[in-house]
Amino acid sequence: MEHVLSPATLAELRRPRPYPAVSVLTPTHRREPYNAQDQVRLRNVVAEAKRQLEADPAVSRDRRTEVARHLDRALSEIDLAHTEDGLVIFAAPGEHQVWSLARPVPERVVLSDTFLTRNLVSAQTAGRPFWVLSLAADRVTLWNGGVDRVTEARLGGFPLTRRVENFDPERQQRIGDLPSAFREERTRQFLRETDTALSSVLRDHPRRLYVTGEPAALSLLDEVGSAAKGAVHVPHGGLAHGTPEAVWQAMRPVIEAEALRNTDAVSRALETARGRREFAAGVDELWQSARVGRVRLLAVEENYRVTVRDAGDHLVLAESGDLDSREDIVDEIVEQCLETGADVRFVPDGALGEADGIAGVLRY
Repeated sequence: MEHVLSPATLAELRRPRPYPAVSVLTPTHRREPYNAQDQVRLRNVVAEAKRQLEADPAVSRDRRTEVARHLDRALSEIDLAHTEDGLVIFAAPGEHQVWSLARPVPERVVLSDTFLTRNLVSAQTAGRPFWVLSLAADRVTLWNGGVDRVTEARLGGFPLTRRVENFDPERQQRIGDLPSAFREERTRQFLRETDTALSSVLRDHPRRLYVTGEPAALSLLDEVGSAAKGAVHVPHGGLAHGTPEAVWQAMRPVIEAEALRNTDAVSRALETARGRREFAAGVDELWQSARVGRVRLLAVEENYRVTVRDAGDHLVLAESGDLDSREDIVDEIVEQCLETGADVRFVPDGALGEADGIAGVLRY
């Protein structure tokens, strides 16, 4: 299952396909007993996709058979023991993909000439993804970070390793000679190679970067390269050989402190916008502003979801399952704002007060 949405991957997903490009979305659950229903629900929504293929006169028999085969392959690749809050299956002639999302999605099936990407974009933004680069003299590990965990990222050549002769970090720590490993020319070359590999990853997958390691390692990486300039230094050794849980526990206070600062900054920006009459709130007002590119900053509470129906010039509240209801309108607004260059921030539930889950600062 896919997890990392890069700009290049998003552009590829949005590329027009031969009809039909099928998008299948379904909510999933991480824990028992709620996840007991996921297997049945997933099979039912895939069956609904096949039914729509069968009923669509624009889909030839051969193409219907091929796309249905890709739906079955996607279904066989899903491990529901490791799902998050939502699943998205994309299937088209000659291809299929499965995406696991850390954000709920509405259950729906869409047949079009492009895949439905807005839920992926919103989940990626809400997840506040980041990289953690952990340095040691013999190993550099890259970690993929999100809201509540990190996992090892095996891309761009990472993890990088090298053989270090007579390298005994426990002995060096006992005799107080740990920084010496980072004065060797071979170590300098190793971190130059790290800088080159990191540059490639950040070019294809730009994110906030944190670097962990002994102070000598952090200093040397900045000295020999430029990819980590501007990264947040976390002086914590041992994580290059550590477990994801150990890395997360080291990073958690740093991430939580930054999240608090982010929420405070958003609150101040919204308060200033009120005084300048550049403030907007509510899904209807922000949907209209987003469509014309007026939103400069969009703030969304993390679990805010609302179902609406398009009543022409305005959105009106609707029940899930109503005819023409739009259950992912928040994700649609997020994607539209990002497309027009807005800064999108997710904040804790209740942080926006009377704004009712979603608010923004307008450009004019």
